[in-house]
Amino acid sequence: MRVLWIALAATFFHQILLSTSQVVPAVLAPLIIAALGVTPAVAGFYFALTACFSLLGQMGCGSFILRYGPLRMSQVALLSMALGMLIAVQGSPLAFTMLAVIGATGAACATPASSQLLNRWSPPRLAPIVFSVKQTAVPVGILLGGSLAPTAAGWLGWQGTMLVAVGALTVFAVALQPLRRKFDIDLLPDRAFRLGDLAVTLRTVMTIPSLRGLAYACFAFNGMQQVMTSYFVIYMTHLGYDLVTAGYIFSVAVVVAIPCRVLWSWLGSYHISSRLMMAWLAMGMAGAALAMAFFTFSWPLLALEAAAWTLSATALSWHGIVLTEAARMAPEGMVGSATGGVLSFGQAGSLVCPLAYAAVLHVTGSYGVGWAVCGLPALFVGVNLLWPRARPAG
Repeated sequence: MRVLWIALAATFFHQILLSTSQVVPAVLAPLIIAALGVTPAVAGFYFALTACFSLLGQMGCGSFILRYGPLRMSQVALLSMALGMLIAVQGSPLAFTMLAVIGATGAACATPASSQLLNRWSPPRLAPIVFSVKQTAVPVGILLGGSLAPTAAGWLGWQGTMLVAVGALTVFAVALQPLRRKFDIDLLPDRAFRLGDLAVTLRTVMTIPSLRGLAYACFAFNGMQQVMTSYFVIYMTHLGYDLVTAGYIFSVAVVVAIPCRVLWSWLGSYHISSRLMMAWLAMGMAGAALAMAFFTFSWPLLALEAAAWTLSATALSWHGIVLTEAARMAPEGMVGSATGGVLSFGQAGSLVCPLAYAAVLHVTGSYGVGWAVCGLPALFVGVNLLWPRARPAG
């Protein structure tokens, strides 16, 4: 049991650092956009590019995890993000393109690697709670990024703030090294990456109905999550809120996701079916996205926050139950690959939805319409899961 808690602590703080670093460009987007002299719609293309390379990283990381070990690949994730952010502080569109390519590809293996590690050491009865607790690190990281980055940027500028993140990522990657002897065991040193591995991962997900259902839900859920983390602060500043206030509203909303991740996983594992749990999460985020479409500066602050809280409780809180189900349904020895395959559909959603938002913004000039459009996949998933004849997703 002691080994399990060490593994959980290592993956938890690892995920916090990565989530904080990944959200910093979104939170500081108004400053970065002004410095680069680009339009806000470009943010959607940056986050879509990030999702594209995350998708490739998650689909292809299974062989690397088996060959080098989940802890080594966790270190790679941290150092890849650090390198990408170090390049990005050069302050050009090309530099941020490199952040999307290098940072996203490396960081994408973090969750499959941690799933492989935790699945090995978690008793089946504790797995739902363990996975959910680890995944609460994502909203904690988003909370830290949303609350600290605007203040730090006021002192250090956006480039100095990103350099602080680079230092933290590098230090923690080095700190993980002593744990490798314990956790990177049963390696397959002859396992080599092949392009065919991408097809194997995809085929594994698509041929197992329960994994396929999770993949479709992951597409809608992660897409809505990416739109929220990418555009919420930009949207608030467009409505007339200053950057610090917008970051505060965002951070308060994200707090809701921390207990919800554990709560939804507990309910979906022990009290109601995972299918029904995901259905109501889908309907909730679709409704919240529609409410976001009607935001104005004249709304009472509590009403604005209520809509944001609902979106956070759904679009930022589904991960524990989905990852637990993916690990449970994975073929023997393929937890990392199956989890990566399911999450790759989520990255596809992260690619499509920000692009859709950017396209709607470009065509209509409206920030609100994009929220409604990006909520449609979640609505479809929710209706499909509630439909009596739908195939079970978990």
